[in-house]
Amino acid sequence: MKATAIREDTRARVEDALRDRFSQHTEAAEAYGAEFASLWRTAADHALGGKLIRPCLLLDVHHALTPDADAEHPPHAAVEIATCIELLHYAFLLHDDVIDGDLTRRGRPNLIGELAARGGTGDDEARLHWARSSAILMGDLLLSAALMGFSRADLPSGTRSALLDLVDEAIRETVAGEHTDVALSLGMLGSDLSTVLSMSANKTAAYSFTLPLRVAALLAGASPAADEALRRAGRHLGLAYQLQDDVLCAFGDHRTHGKDAFSDLREGKETAIIAFARTTSTWSRIAPRFGSAALSLQDTIGMRDLLRECGAERFVTGLIDDQLDAVRALMAEAEATGEISANAARAVLVSASRLEGRRA
Repeated sequence: MKATAIREDTRARVEDALRDRFSQHTEAAEAYGAEFASLWRTAADHALGGKLIRPCLLLDVHHALTPDADAEHPPHAAVEIATCIELLHYAFLLHDDVIDGDLTRRGRPNLIGELAARGGTGDDEARLHWARSSAILMGDLLLSAALMGFSRADLPSGTRSALLDLVDEAIRETVAGEHTDVALSLGMLGSDLSTVLSMSANKTAAYSFTLPLRVAALLAGASPAADEALRRAGRHLGLAYQLQDDVLCAFGDHRTHGKDAFSDLREGKETAIIAFARTTSTWSRIAPRFGSAALSLQDTIGMRDLLRECGAERFVTGLIDDQLDAVRALMAEAEATGEISANAARAVLVSASRLEGRRA
């Protein structure tokens, strides 16, 4: 079977596992009333159909690290753990949407936006509070479901313990990054490029790239040297991914990437784009409107043009290239020293190549 067909089969297996998880939880929720069961069904509708970057990365690299494995039929435990990482991802997205005040995702209303628009007896403010509260609670439930799945994985006790340590570290690092992100946006911390880059890597790389790569190494019984090489690669991939998100929000086409157009500029997000712009003479023309919720489309387009003029877009695009170059150099070195196999290095590089030119 060709690699593309194998990957689609892997995606299908993870999607089926996710659908089964949501079906089980929805059925259990029926005992607590139709409204609660409806919340689970709505969450499933928003969680399913994603790109599945994290579970596919885990399963691709795990297969590359285990030469005798059947690519068409990855181990059940690996698929279940990959599925739990996707549940963890959606839990974080729900909480993130509450923190950022976002109502759209993937080009349509997110869970909050859909629940708030359903109507009911309350006014707009009451419905929005209900919708955000529901998102927080569903995020908590999915975080719990993911942790239960990790803890019940059919693994030797030592491997399961190591897995839980990796998950615990990833959650802690992600929350620390998100906490810093909020503090920067509210002016609770001074903004500088080093702090912003560290925050960006922590909130995205830890669970989106480092965790899947290190879990793949753990399940394959890879060496500590391989684990360290993949940890470092995940850090670079995650930072590149987050920087790309920042560029897409400020300069991309929202009809393609599906995010709320210019939301970072209205929310006053302290991205690497803004950290660079702060160091230029153009910042005095950007600052008065940055972070204003009342920004018009014309205002945001004007701010975007100023960010381009001062070189911020070019600077951050260069940072993305640097991170992807670092992954290539790291994999070449790890392969040359025998820390990881050529197949494993290639699997990581394929993931890096998918990030190049990303528009969604």
